[in-house]
Parts: sequence; C-alpha cells; structure tokens
Amino acid sequence: MAWDLIFWVLCFCINIALLASNFYQLISLSDLEADHLNPFEASTRINSVVLPEFLLQGSLTAMFLLTWHWFMFLLAVPVTVYHLMLYFNQKHLLDVTEIFRDLNIQKRYRFVKLTIYLLLFIGGLMRLVISAFITLTDEVVVHVV
Repeated sequence: MAWDLIFWVLCFCINIALLASNFYQLISLSDLEADHLNPFEASTRINSVVLPEFLLQGSLTAMFLLTWHWFMFLLAVPVTVYHLMLYFNQKHLLDVTEIFRDLNIQKRYRFVKLTIYLLLFIGGLMRLVISAFITLTDEVVVHVV
C-alpha cells in the first residue's frame, strides 16, 4: 500500500508543476497582450518551458498507463497526443513574428489545457487523500504462534 501513496504523491507533484507551467505561460501571454512584454521576451519565456511541460505530461500519462489507472490515463491522453502532434509537426514553439496573430488561439489552447490539468489535479488529490487514509489506518496484524 505504501507504493500507492508514493505514486500519488509523485503524480501530485507533477500536476503542481504542470499547473505552474501553464499559469506561467498564460501570464506571459496576458502580459504580451497588455503590452508589458515585447514579443521576443514572451516567446522566449514560453518556449523555455514548453519541452519540460511536454516531457512531464508524457511521463504522467505513461505512469497512469503502466499502473493501470485507466480513468486518469484517458483524461491525460488527449493532451499528450496533441503535444506529440505539435512536436512532430514542428509547431510546438511560438514564433516571435507571428505571436500577435496567434495570441487568442494560444490563450484558448492553454485555458483548455489548464482545465484538463485541474481535472487531473482534483482526481489525483482525491486519490492521494484516499491512499494516505488507507495507508495510515491499515493495521498490522501479528500472528502469534
């Protein structure tokens, strides 16, 4: 049972990192829209966290698949497939010259990802609490011969 708790703590930490990365990207896009950042700074900031986010999302999805958590896996798979599609089509990085044209699309895409990450966070937090409760209340039975 302790392995289950360790798994959900790890998933919780990865979810926090994904949420923070997504918030950072949304704030950078909002600052760009409000003219607090220039396009080069905004695209550099966002592009620096894109690949780590893709790797974390892929590893989280793989962990759900390998541990047979099907509901969480099915919730995480669409984002992972979309990330793979963007990466293989070389469209995963923001272009400095086209960032204003794609600003609303990029913000909408990140809001959808934020929604999915929040659902994963809520599900993972629920499972973490249940796993911690089961692990802490599990009594050790000692057989005396």
